[in-house]
Amino acid sequence: MENVLDILQERGYIEQMTHPQEMKELFSSGKCVPFYVGIDPTADSLHIGHFVCLMAASYLQKAGHKPIILVGGGTAVIGDPSGKTDMRKMLSREEIDKNVAAIKKQVERFVSFDGPNAAIIVNNADWLLDLKFVDFMREIGTLFSVNKMLAAECYKQRLETGLTFFEMGYMLMQSYDFWHLYNEYGCKLEIGGNDQWSNIIGGVELIRKIGKDDSYGLTFKLLTTKDGKKMGKTEKGALWLNPDKTSPYEFYQYWRNIDDSSVENVLKILTFLPLSKIEELASLKDEKINEAKKIAAYEITKIIHGEEEAKKAEDAANALFNGQGNLENMPTTKLESSTISIVDAIVLCKMAPSKGQARTLINQGGISLNDNKITDINYVMSDNDFKDGYAILKKGKKVFHRLIK
Repeated sequence: MENVLDILQERGYIEQMTHPQEMKELFSSGKCVPFYVGIDPTADSLHIGHFVCLMAASYLQKAGHKPIILVGGGTAVIGDPSGKTDMRKMLSREEIDKNVAAIKKQVERFVSFDGPNAAIIVNNADWLLDLKFVDFMREIGTLFSVNKMLAAECYKQRLETGLTFFEMGYMLMQSYDFWHLYNEYGCKLEIGGNDQWSNIIGGVELIRKIGKDDSYGLTFKLLTTKDGKKMGKTEKGALWLNPDKTSPYEFYQYWRNIDDSSVENVLKILTFLPLSKIEELASLKDEKINEAKKIAAYEITKIIHGEEEAKKAEDAANALFNGQGNLENMPTTKLESSTISIVDAIVLCKMAPSKGQARTLINQGGISLNDNKITDINYVMSDNDFKDGYAILKKGKKVFHRLIK
């Protein structure tokens, strides 16, 4: 049987790992390896940044290993300083509990909670919030070097703006999570994005300092554009996995419009298509690469929102661009009256957060109505704009919204 680490390597997931040879032997042993991925419930939805780790978790489970999904109800009280220039907003217990419940439902898209290596979900609030400070610092804090911690990338970039002792405790708490899961569930491996490398090393080394020699860490590459920017930012902000925050159509369109240079990487990391098929699609040139993008958009949307929603999104895109399909599946707003200013319509559809920015879009030539560019900021829509009972408002080349009377 092919080693799952080789599969992850071939598909472009792996960025860093501790003890590569030992890990290779562990995953070649035929034994079920419990592993965990941590998710801090700082919002009531996962976003595209969680996607890569959960896909990797799916591959690991399919290879016979046991996923432990750790929802950080305890660590979210602090907030991870990694990649942040300011201290995160501290959430109330009620906000955290609400977010935890919402996230659990989304995780089920990636891992199975049935079978011999069924996934489990744990909440670190169950063990972190009852810790006694002096006991914790004596048992765990004495095993960490402050000098080494401050050299870690997640802390180093915060030193100029100010790093609180409260936030410094995050690494200790995440490391303790690994130790707790090691003891309770035999967890051998922590996985995460490459921005978690310092925290993951902290947990691996903590377990080894305590006297065990079989703890490991594995990080994955972040999805980036050809310019090196993180993928997953849309006109409205983050690309959420919750359909109420990012509709399946908007989600589909995001992947349909990625750069040509990103197609192969996205297909490898965010779909289950075989590599032979991906190589075939990635070899397409010029206009033909759009077919590969359509397949990527459909496959990725299917994983997150299910096949029915993926088909609806595809159908709406076909109706809009090819004249074939059903426009009812694209983002739609019902108006109280067909007489509405174009500025109000733009804000209503959330194409701009304010009337001022809506006017700027018009002045810059970024707004079209039924494929006609709008140049008058005082334009008022009327019945004449609603052919067949609807009008299509367009922002730039990629953002569309259907208005109905």
